Amino acid sequence: VNGAQFRGCNIKYCDSSKGFGIYSTNGSPEDGVLLVVPLDLAITPMRVLQDPLIGAECRAMFEEGEVDDRFLMILFLIVERLRKNSSWKPYLDMLPTTFGNPVWFTDDELLELRGTTLYRATELRKKDLMSVYEDKVKELVKKLLVLDGDSERANSIFWSRALNLPLPHSYVFPQIQEDVGTTCPVDKNSEGSTSHSYSEEPINEIDGKRFEAHGNDSKVKGVTSTTKQEETVWVEGLLPGIDFCNHDLKAVATWEVDGTGSITQIPLSMYLISGSLLLPPMFALIKSVILESPLPVDKEVSISYGNKGNEPPVPFDIPCLTSSWLLLFASILHIYGKLNMAGSISELLYLYGFVVDNNPDDYLMIHYPGEAIQNISFSDFKGQLLVAQKAAMRCLLPKNLLDHGFFPTGSSNCKANNTSEADDRICNFSWSGHRKTPSYLSKLVFPEDFMTALRTIAMKDEEVSKVSAMLEELVGSEGERQPSETEIRTAVWEACGDSGALQLLVDLLQKKMMDLEESSGTEDSDSELLENACIIGNAEQQTSKEANNLVQQKLMSRNRWCSIVYRRGQKELTRLFLKEAEHALQLSLSEGN
Repeated sequence: VNGAQFRGCNIKYCDSSKGFGIYSTNGSPEDGVLLVVPLDLAITPMRVLQDPLIGAECRAMFEEGEVDDRFLMILFLIVERLRKNSSWKPYLDMLPTTFGNPVWFTDDELLELRGTTLYRATELRKKDLMSVYEDKVKELVKKLLVLDGDSERANSIFWSRALNLPLPHSYVFPQIQEDVGTTCPVDKNSEGSTSHSYSEEPINEIDGKRFEAHGNDSKVKGVTSTTKQEETVWVEGLLPGIDFCNHDLKAVATWEVDGTGSITQIPLSMYLISGSLLLPPMFALIKSVILESPLPVDKEVSISYGNKGNEPPVPFDIPCLTSSWLLLFASILHIYGKLNMAGSISELLYLYGFVVDNNPDDYLMIHYPGEAIQNISFSDFKGQLLVAQKAAMRCLLPKNLLDHGFFPTGSSNCKANNTSEADDRICNFSWSGHRKTPSYLSKLVFPEDFMTALRTIAMKDEEVSKVSAMLEELVGSEGERQPSETEIRTAVWEACGDSGALQLLVDLLQKKMMDLEESSGTEDSDSELLENACIIGNAEQQTSKEANNLVQQKLMSRNRWCSIVYRRGQKELTRLFLKEAEHALQLSLSEGN
């Protein structure tokens, strides 16, 4: 009714773990375009701000900075689900009512995550959801509808389905349109069509910049940014239809945007295209062969959600410090975007409710606890050095880094991403010739920004004095100039070397392993549980005969299975990176670094 076209697929129910998905049908089109959805159907912050029912209230909160763009869309989902005769009802009725992310875990299932980053992240998220619901959502929705409460479901729907949508500038800032009214192709007189009536007040362009999405993974075909009105703006939102695609590491399709209608004959639309059409021109011959073999009938059409690990994106936990320390470390963490990471890395279990066993894109997060800084010697001076060096207090260690370390775990197509860091450090040797280039530098897998922080924190009293003296030589007695970031890093290296930082890193990794194993045992015990596991759905029932056949197996819910897979992966990565750190420490000590 709203202009979407199913050209080679349909939406059907998969199973209890996936919900609905998109499946190929017979007669797949030659151009590979399976589904086309007009961008007018996108649920975006702009739509919410212009909604005739809730737009005014949301605009007031948004302009005051009380809420962000994601809150607006979550609130919209709550209101539309509760609103009688909502034009969105057919779409909303197909969305899941339960989810696999940890917010929905039972208390027993959540205990399986104790000691992991995800456990702490989930606890914080649940408290945050309750706070937002009580402080903002509840009273606002009471003004509009009879409230039965649905914030957790709306939150999970948004986080598990949102995309970065490339929209025309005129969609984001409609006040600059020359023509009055909208030009969407939707039949507004149709009883089932989605309403596009907006409030009269236009979106302020400055406010609009606040909900632009940063970064993108898809190209916009047929769109050229020759004028401001034709400029493409990336905005987070939901697009009904496309959002039913499930994730697979071996995706068979991807989505793109058709700006002019040259591909789909529907201008300003998003379309789903089968993966066989995505080969580069150099593979034209292979491409023509593949086209002769379209997708099998009733095959699920999956897309890739990106290179995502099982570890969650979590806000960096800033402890209660004295006011001066809070300001100092807020500045350190803010420089590197550590105050709010939600959205920087949308990871699988935390956001989407599933895990990938042996995930090649998994990673480990290590951080130095902020509350410990104020208890070390020369804490004020070291804090100032951390800020001046733009040091990172936490680091993400992707699994593929291990392919470039002392003990490679497998082959990787990506080149070592620490090469440039190694080159930078080589250029900094040496202040006085005392420190020589370490032999292990090219094999050190730990980010230099994090190593810089650890060197500074681990400095002994006499090393602090050396650094202070060297920097005083640079600035002069009258403080004629300030030392650069590179000069400070070089001075710290000259005074400390790597051994103190690497010892601290070993301690952090050992502590992480202790936390992981304290409640759930070793990596081997997790492997044994998974080998003997029989996964059951939340609502599935086993017959007595089936139960007798599973005497040697352990029944467990999918949520518990996901938890064990996730924590085993974290234990494995901790073990492997600890081995790297211990070996680097031995080499640094033997070389006098």
